[in-house]
Amino acid sequence: MGVLDSIRNDFIVFDSDEASDLSHSAVDRVVRICRRFPRVARQLSSARRHSTRTGIDQADEYDVQDLLHALLLIDFDDVREEEWTPSYAGASARMDFLLKVDRLVIEVKRTRKGLGAKKAKEELAVDIDHYRTHPDCTTLVCFVFDPERLISNPAGFESDLEGQRTEQLDVRVVVAPHD
Repeated sequence: MGVLDSIRNDFIVFDSDEASDLSHSAVDRVVRICRRFPRVARQLSSARRHSTRTGIDQADEYDVQDLLHALLLIDFDDVREEEWTPSYAGASARMDFLLKVDRLVIEVKRTRKGLGAKKAKEELAVDIDHYRTHPDCTTLVCFVFDPERLISNPAGFESDLEGQRTEQLDVRVVVAPHD
């Protein structure tokens, strides 16, 4: 009986360690992935790859979405791409990612010439209006990848947009890098 108890205790310790890793909410895990995204992107760039291997650069929003999708799959089994929102003011929009089980939507932006702080904020404000009516969205995480640091005040940008928008929608905003 002593050996069986020892094995059982090992499983209990393993289970509790695993549970503590997963105890963070889905929102916290998504925010963490977004905050660390620049590190991953930098590691995969041409400058960091072994020998003369081609880098994987995040040149546009689709590149950012592809890498973010791969990173989300580490923590989430069901990551749905480009689901449609219900019509709002006569138009529908496609959300970038839906974590249906967690009722969480992720909207991705990548700053560039022509999409600085003001324009990104305007686009996200429109997106927020669309997502507040989606039945599978109680939390919206807006991820803005800003590698050229076109957003001069990331903290202000985040606080201007995030918060409890309605009883049905909480908005979180991550600008990264954020230093």
